[in-house]
Amino acid sequence: MPDAAATANMQREKKAVALNSILAAVGITLIKVVVGIATGSLGILSEAAHSGLDLVAAAITYFSVRVSDKPADADHQYGHGKIESFSAFVETGLLLLTCVWIVYEAVKRLFFHSVEIEPTIWAFVVMGISIVVDTWRSRRLGRIADRYDSQALAADALHFRTDIWSSSVVIVGLALVLAGRHYSLPWLAKADPIAALFVACIVVYVSWRLARQTIDALLDAAPAGIRSRIMEEVYRVDGVLEVGRVRIRRVGSRYFADVSIAMSRNVTFQKSEQVSNEVAARIRKLLPDADVVVNTVARASRQESLFDRIRAVATRNNLNVHDISVQDIDGKLHVEQHVELDERLSLKQAHDRVTRLESEMKQDVREISDILTHIESEPATIETSDGLVLVPNVEERLQAVTENFPEVVDMHDLMFKRVGGRLYLSLHITMQDDLPLSRVHDIQTAVEGRFRQEVPELFRVLIHPEPQTDNRR
Repeated sequence: MPDAAATANMQREKKAVALNSILAAVGITLIKVVVGIATGSLGILSEAAHSGLDLVAAAITYFSVRVSDKPADADHQYGHGKIESFSAFVETGLLLLTCVWIVYEAVKRLFFHSVEIEPTIWAFVVMGISIVVDTWRSRRLGRIADRYDSQALAADALHFRTDIWSSSVVIVGLALVLAGRHYSLPWLAKADPIAALFVACIVVYVSWRLARQTIDALLDAAPAGIRSRIMEEVYRVDGVLEVGRVRIRRVGSRYFADVSIAMSRNVTFQKSEQVSNEVAARIRKLLPDADVVVNTVARASRQESLFDRIRAVATRNNLNVHDISVQDIDGKLHVEQHVELDERLSLKQAHDRVTRLESEMKQDVREISDILTHIESEPATIETSDGLVLVPNVEERLQAVTENFPEVVDMHDLMFKRVGGRLYLSLHITMQDDLPLSRVHDIQTAVEGRFRQEVPELFRVLIHPEPQTDNRR
């Protein structure tokens, strides 16, 4: 998101260019009215009316850019950017009103009530000045509109670009009237109201373009093709199984995207957050500075193993299972597993939870015939240790135990401590790099058992396995 200094500079530039547009509209409107009345030219008067509405539109634009950049609040949670779209919509209505009046007057002068026109040099001067001023302000408005993606300023810039063409048409109409007088061609006197009709056609064209843009913005229409492009990008993110809802809305110069994605039900919260952040980053590449909300939904993936499905049921019940073992006995699957439960639960409470868990597992994984669950207590309190202790003449005996396992290279960093009056041992054991993890686990279990036989006082043994390459001196 832009920092405070950049935001302040954006607001300052948008307000300045909108205010300059108002001042220019005031001057142009006044001189067109004066010269239009003096010459009787409907083309100039239609341009004066057009410029008068330009003044109203410029004032609305100035008001909208002052409001649109206000931050979101409790009542306007998406910010105030929609005011720019509303401003452009009002400007469209004003343009259409101008059209109606110009067409009415042009038809009346063409067929019912002829008006004598006096095209003076001042008429040409005024229209020339109008073209110069409109060129200047349309370029300034367009530059700032592109820089900050402002709909209101873009509408004004488009409006004034068409003013250049309509002013040119009026000049041509006045020139044809003069030519008609010089060459005695009275039918060229109709050139002025015809030029006014051309102005009306230009206004209709501009109004249609503005109407499409502003109505789309007010109705939250997504940019053409953006939804499919977002879905393509999101599907490329590793871990996304499915893309569900994709909603995009524009508020002022900023987009808001709401995306729903499905991920494997076995992913961790950390992995889910990483995938969501990647999805948001990809969307912002398509819609810079977009406010992106990613909603994640758990799904069973096609690659899930039987073990994944068992863990998914446990996770759904906020339980942790481990040491899962599955045996195929006479074509029937028997599952053995360990489940950790809060040590403060009673046996009855713990057994009831496990019974519900086993029932759900059998319902979700129909292949399972029987489940046996070993209930373990999950510590709920921090144990107070009596500190490290020395146990003399033990390390040599334990070292002799490890020599019976050829896969064990060495053992080191032995620590004995007493917790709640019971003796704990932790140590590191180095083993061969290429041992499969299942064999490493078997060796650890065997070594722990032999240690307890050698030192019956041991309550718990924790072994940290390390590869040989990590312990080379």
